[in-house]
This record gives sequence, structure tokens and C-alpha cells, in this order.
Amino acid sequence: MANSFSGGTPFIFLLSVFDLVSGHIRYSVPEELEHGAFVGSIAEDLKLQIWELSSRNIRLLSDIREQYIEVNLENGILFINERIDREDICRQSSTCSLSLEIALDNPMEMHRVAVEIRDINDNSPSFEKEEFSLEISELIATGTRFPVESAHDPDTGTNAIDTYQISPDEHFGLKVQTRSDGSKSAELILEKPLDREQQSRYQLVLTAMDGGIPHRSGTALIVITVLDSNDNPPLFDHEIYRTSVAENVALGTLVLKINAADLDEGTNAELSYSFTRNVPRRIREIFKLDPLTGDIVVQGALDFEESSVFELDVQAVDNAPPGGVGHAKVMIELIDVNDNAPKIEVTSVSSAIAEDAQPGTVIAVITVTDLDSEENGQIYCQVPVSIPFRLEKSLRNTFELVTRDILDRETTPQYNISISAWDGGSPPLSTRKTIMVSVSDINDNAPSFTQSLYNMYLMENNTPGASIFAVTALDSDMDQNGEVAYSILENRLQQGTGYVTINSKNGHIYSLRSFDYELLKHFQIKVQAHDAGSPPLSSTSTVNVIILDQNDNAPVIVSPVVWNSSASVDIMPHSVYAGQLVTKIIAIDADSGQNARLSYQLLEATDPSLFTVGLLSGEMRATRSCGDKDITTGRLVLLVKDNGQPSLSTTATISFTILSNVTEKSSERTYESKRSAYFSELIRHLIIILGSTSFLFLIIIIFLITLKFKQESNFVEATVCCYSRRNSTHSVNTRPAGNESLSSSGPGQADRFGYTVCITPESSKSDFLFLKRCHPTLPFTEVNICNTSAMI
Repeated sequence: MANSFSGGTPFIFLLSVFDLVSGHIRYSVPEELEHGAFVGSIAEDLKLQIWELSSRNIRLLSDIREQYIEVNLENGILFINERIDREDICRQSSTCSLSLEIALDNPMEMHRVAVEIRDINDNSPSFEKEEFSLEISELIATGTRFPVESAHDPDTGTNAIDTYQISPDEHFGLKVQTRSDGSKSAELILEKPLDREQQSRYQLVLTAMDGGIPHRSGTALIVITVLDSNDNPPLFDHEIYRTSVAENVALGTLVLKINAADLDEGTNAELSYSFTRNVPRRIREIFKLDPLTGDIVVQGALDFEESSVFELDVQAVDNAPPGGVGHAKVMIELIDVNDNAPKIEVTSVSSAIAEDAQPGTVIAVITVTDLDSEENGQIYCQVPVSIPFRLEKSLRNTFELVTRDILDRETTPQYNISISAWDGGSPPLSTRKTIMVSVSDINDNAPSFTQSLYNMYLMENNTPGASIFAVTALDSDMDQNGEVAYSILENRLQQGTGYVTINSKNGHIYSLRSFDYELLKHFQIKVQAHDAGSPPLSSTSTVNVIILDQNDNAPVIVSPVVWNSSASVDIMPHSVYAGQLVTKIIAIDADSGQNARLSYQLLEATDPSLFTVGLLSGEMRATRSCGDKDITTGRLVLLVKDNGQPSLSTTATISFTILSNVTEKSSERTYESKRSAYFSELIRHLIIILGSTSFLFLIIIIFLITLKFKQESNFVEATVCCYSRRNSTHSVNTRPAGNESLSSSGPGQADRFGYTVCITPESSKSDFLFLKRCHPTLPFTEVNICNTSAMI
């Protein structure tokens, strides 16, 4: 592949190769390319459409700060963003590559990309100094080798130093050697004996050449001085010394002791140890050689991951001029220790995940690296088992954080996921990193009322439009999924519809009318709460509204018949004796409970000593017998009041007449008795017909209402009727129509009984009444139609 540049720049041919083995994509480019140079087509190699590059948010991730390579989103081509100097990135490593990662979203994918940086011959060999001095005794035998200063070339491979050359000379030759690391070194060889008297000084030009095309070279001048006398060089115990040391040894640790001997005596045998000139400065900063003892000690930091083997050239020089020299090689191997903890890098993470995400959804991609080797570099990684996430290994040292269970935001809205990584060293080194993942809400919770059934007690005669109650529903979702709105479910068959309204925001219930306990004692409404989610969820609750009685009805006297607060009663003289029941005052109160508990009081009487009225029964009894001197007509002012707060009352004036001649009216009473019997029979038939019709009508109504609700029955009107009410102290419902209806109960009794008395117009003249007890098992919502009783 090739890329051309405008402005007359020549074509630069690049080799770009890739492979997908083990999920890797590899490219190869030379160093020193200009900005915009072609590296490779990542879209084609990943089989992606051009439009997917932007939609899937393709991006390059790298461990280094400089962004040498970028991706063109318009054509999917990787190009050079900054000039790459291989020597700056990899120094003199034999291989050099940039490790990149391609990250894609929707779905999340990670691809490793390795870009090999090929070396070009852009550096010439150079020597540390332009001139070197060398002193050689004239007694040195031919074949003796003298190491010369090594040149330095930042390039590698074929572009590194390939050979050394020396200017022609009959006494000296040059031998080039290849070191264990592949570098070249040169030694000067004495090929012909020296004679200081003939020539005491030699100047040789040393040339270092690399293997690039075209070749590059560097030169240095070697000045050789021929010395006289000392003719025995020092000799080392070993030609090669080998040792090993752990990379974490302390500074000052003795690594090795070298030793050399000189056959000369005196000052000619006094030796001094040193590194040769071809030992790099970096190594000299790490190791120190004692010139007197030959001890090699550690003086700098060792790092197995940077260099595992050190090769040192040492020499021993005697002190006698010109100084005999012996040479040896020291090989130091480093032992790896577990001194690097794993490093966790989160290359891609989703900050939020929906709570309905399926198990196996990828949350983050995690890369763990360890610079140690073998077991010390073996990586293990995990997350706590108590959270609904797990790690899955995708590539070497690359893990995917995925869900392993269903999430619930209402239980745990956020997770701080602690990722632990450790190596296989002994003891193992570990590291930990925490990432935060939020769970986004979905509408999976319906509003829930605090009660499934509310009982609301409301006093009658309430103010329309006022707040009478409030319901509350809670939704554990958030935002619009948790916004609750209230409404009343309309049901035309349900009693209570149209009575109240509700505030949709706060659940406050307002009355639309003023309620009357005597007309409506309770009703039910069904309240619905729904959220604003999509789709919305809802729940319902029932509110049972119970109307409480208020003392708003005064008692009404129904017997004797009162007209304009007045009534008249005829009394037979033979019925007036001490304790005799003369008549009974019957009053009713439309209220209930204590509000309908009545008491009777005699306020005024023409003759207070003749009659008394029962406080609770309303029975009017004679206190003594009636004499000839007693009055025959008079009046009583009677007060009837209830037990409510405040108490309501009514008064009536009863005029009475004591009949004096019973004989004269005997025949009349006989006639009237027959006529009353006739009308009583007729009335009884009418009552039976009306009661049967009302009973059938009531059965039909109850059958319709009990389809869904329980309906409290209304009062049933009848000519003569009675009913009993649970937990009621006194209740009477009658419709006077010429006859008198009577109901009484004894004070202080736990159970109340209702009675029906059917009386003819002449009943006030009778001494006996036959009462029929109403059925005690009827509920308060039903009406008991009683048959008429016999009358004497």
C-alpha cells in the first residue's frame, strides 16, 4: 500500500499487514513517517461499514500519552498522527510495537491492534570520544588482543553496527566479535612484534559501519604508545565468570569477586581492576567494581523486567609501565521476584444500566497487566460474589464485567463494584479498583395505597367543597415512573358516585354535597392511583364513608294525634285510680343513638296531683282515684326532649275529659264497638295487601343491589308498622291515619323490643291492649311489617 503527499513529496511505500489470530490485528510501518501517512484500513479489517465508525463510537485506546496513531472516521483508515522515533519509544529493543485497543459500542467490543515500528537507518554510529589512547609494551607477544572503544548506534537490526574497520597497518589487525545480545565489538590484534626503538607511536583510524542501505559510519582515532619493560600480563582465574542475583537485593550487596595474578614481582605485580571501555555507562551505574579487591557490588536498582542478563567485560592492569592487562567476562543473571503488583485498567465502562437488563449484559471491559514473569506474572481477577455481577475472561488478561442476575433499582440503585486482582507469586501481590455503576429505573412498580380499605367517618350537615379525607399511595419508582395521580372510578351501579371528588395530585377528597344521616348513612367509593410511566401502572383502594348522626331533628309526638301542638283524650272515670295506665304518649326522633333517646316531662297541669308521666316510657298514669269534686276537664303541657348535645325538644298541650255517665253511652259504645270491629277487619286486610306488595318490592330491590354492594334500606311506610334497629335505644316509625300507634321499651334494658298496637278510634276507652312483639333477628337495614293485634 502507498500514500502520496502533495508538494512534490516523493511516494513513500509502506508495508501494512494484519492478522486476526487470537483477536489481534497487526500492522507494520517504518519509523519517521510524516503526519497523515497510511497505516491500515481498520474498517475493512474489522469488516465494518463506514457509517458504523461514528454510530458505534470507535476510539483508539493506548497506554502511552502521545497519540501517535489516529483513526479517520470518514474512511476507516488508521494514519500517522505524530512522527514516530523508534529509538525514543523502544530504545535498542530488537522488536518495537505500539499496543493499541479499538473500542466499539452497541454492542461493546474490544480489539487489540499491534503496530510494529520498523527501524530505518536514520542514525550514524558514533564513538563516545573522538580520540582514544592506548599504551602497549614492546614485549607484548603477537596475537595479543586489545579491546577498543565500542561505537553506539541507536538503530537496531540490520541498521545497527555491523562491523568495524581499521586503517591498514602491518603491526595491527582488527577482529570483530558478536556479543550475546547481537551487538558487535572490536579487538585490536598485534600481528607483528613491536620495536619501540624503531617506532614508538602509532595512529590508527577506527571506523564503525552499520548494515543499513546506504551504509552509515563513524570514526575515532586510536593513538598507540609503545612502552618498554614489563612483559607479563595479568591472568584471571576464569575467562568467563557466571553468577546470579535476585532483582530485589539491597544496594551494596556483593555480587561476585574476580581475581587475577601477575608473574611479575613488585610493582609489576600490583594489579588494578576495572571495567573495559565497551561496558555501557548504564551498566556502570548499576554495578561497581572495586579496583583493589575485585569485588563487584550492586550500586543501582535492578529490574528483571527491564534487563534479565548483564554481560560485563573486566580487566586487570599491573602498575609497572607500560602496564600489563588481563581480560575476563562476567555474566550476571537476574532472578525474577514478585515485585510488581497487577495493574487494573478499565478501558470501557457503562456508567448506567437499566434494571431490566438481561443476565450476561456487558458493563465494562477490564485489562489487567503484571510486569513480572512466569508464575509471578500469572493474573487472577474477581469481584465480590454478593453482587449480581461476574467477570468473564475474553482475551488474555482481558475480562468483561457482565450481569449475572436480574437487577432491582428499588432495592439497590447503585453499585460500587470492587475489582480485585492478584498474581501467582509467593507471597502474591494484589491490587483493587472500584467502579461505580448506577441502575436506571423502569416502571415496574405500581402505586400502593397505605390501606386497601379506608374507613372515613363524616358528620352529617358537612360543608360542601371542604376536604373530608385524604388517601395516600406510594410508588417506589423514581421520576415520572413514581409520580402518582389519583382519581375516582366511576360506577353508575355503585352508590356514592357523584358525592365526592378527589385532588389528583395529593389524594385529598372533597365533598360535593352536604350529607343527611337520615337519608344516607354510608356509601363506598373506589379510588385509583396511577403513575406516569409508560405504560402506566395503577392500583385501587376502597373508601368506606360512614355518615355520623348529628342531633338535628327534634322529637315528634305521634300519639295521641297532635294538631297545632294540641291533642285531646277522653278518660273513663272507672279507669282513674292510683297507678292505672290512662294513656301512653308516643314520640319519635329521626336521629339515632343518644340523639333519639327520648325523655318525657310534665311541665304544667290543671291538677298536678291527678296524673304523672313516665320519664322514659311516656306512660300517663293516675296517681289517685277520681272523685266527684275533681275537675272533669283539664289540660296537660308535656315536654319531650332527646339526649343529644345540644338537646332538642318539643311540647304539646293535651286536653282531657273525664266522662261522667257511662250508662247513657253504653248502647253507643256497643254500636261503636261493632263499627270499630268492622273497620279493624278492613284495615287488617289493607295492611296485609300493602305489606305483601312492599315486601315483594323490597326483595326485588335487595336482589339488584346485592350484585355488588350492600344497600341500606329506606324506611318502609305502612299504616301500622314497627322495626328494631341494632344498637338503638328507641326507634319508632309510623304513619298515623286516624288510629294511634304505640311503642315503648323499659328503661335501662340491654335489649330493646318493638311492639305494634292497632287501635280503633274508641281505643282510648278500652282498658286492655294486646301487643305483638316484632321479630328480634331482623337486621337494622330491613323493615318488619307487623300484623295487627286483637283488641278488646
